[in-house]
Amino acid sequence: MSPRSKDLPRRSCLSVPGSSEKMMGKAPGIPADMVFLDLEDAVAPREKEASRAKVVEAIRGHEWGDKVLCVRVNDWSTKWTAFDIVEVVGNAGPRLDEIMLPKVESAAQVVAADMLLRQVEVRAGLPVGHIGMEVQIETARGLINVEEICAASPRLETVIFGPADFAASMEMPVLTGGVQIPSYPGDHFHYVFSKILMAGRANGLQVIDGPFLYVRDQDALRDYAARTRTLGYDGKWALHPDQVTVLNDVFSPTQEQFDKAWDIIDAYRDATEGEGKGAVMFGTEMIDEASRKMALKFISRGERAGRVRTPK
Repeated sequence: MSPRSKDLPRRSCLSVPGSSEKMMGKAPGIPADMVFLDLEDAVAPREKEASRAKVVEAIRGHEWGDKVLCVRVNDWSTKWTAFDIVEVVGNAGPRLDEIMLPKVESAAQVVAADMLLRQVEVRAGLPVGHIGMEVQIETARGLINVEEICAASPRLETVIFGPADFAASMEMPVLTGGVQIPSYPGDHFHYVFSKILMAGRANGLQVIDGPFLYVRDQDALRDYAARTRTLGYDGKWALHPDQVTVLNDVFSPTQEQFDKAWDIIDAYRDATEGEGKGAVMFGTEMIDEASRKMALKFISRGERAGRVRTPK
């Protein structure tokens, strides 16, 4: 895994076509936590090989600040995957944090990418393990094997749900992926969200939701993103710069929540260390060790998002 990017926030993950020098030039100035330069779905087949050099040039030629910087390669069923990794990772230099592997269906596919990355790192003079990996779950087979996939390599940093390809894999009667289906009595992806989340958390990974395709409807994006945020997801893809601000807000604790979490930590510490109690009243609620653990998660997320406790 990349020691730099493993624990950085990924509230907003901006997709940028690897064939567009113009859009890659604008991406560093967009306030997304993570940017991935895409060689897969956003690039036409006839442009894929030529786009590798454009992606390398963008990585080397722009100042990316503290963003997590990733390249999505093509999946193993294509003729491009290995050469994407060899050419991009072999020439991009140390600023590249990760590759993203789409349509992962087995742990073996992750292991194959891991082994190839090791050889490319050695040849390029990078530390072994420097390049992290993100995996996308986009098919029924991938979901069935998600536990093994998430445990397949120490390079793994993130697991991502791909709603459009998954809907196609399941033969759902929809033409737009990653949006709410009003005719369904509930969230049609709730089981999928939960299964991926548990597999990711059990292996120490960040868990990311895929894109929301109605890119001009910010209110609908906020509503849908709040669903996975409530489950515990770390962030969501942005297909358009206008979506980034919404996602940064949705996937960050509010200042009130952040301050309350610190107050819970203080109250529980005083109760256990000073009064010798295992539980104590905090306003109108009872708090205990489980409350402390929940509060620590809010503090961790808040600090990753740049929150600072309000002075008393």
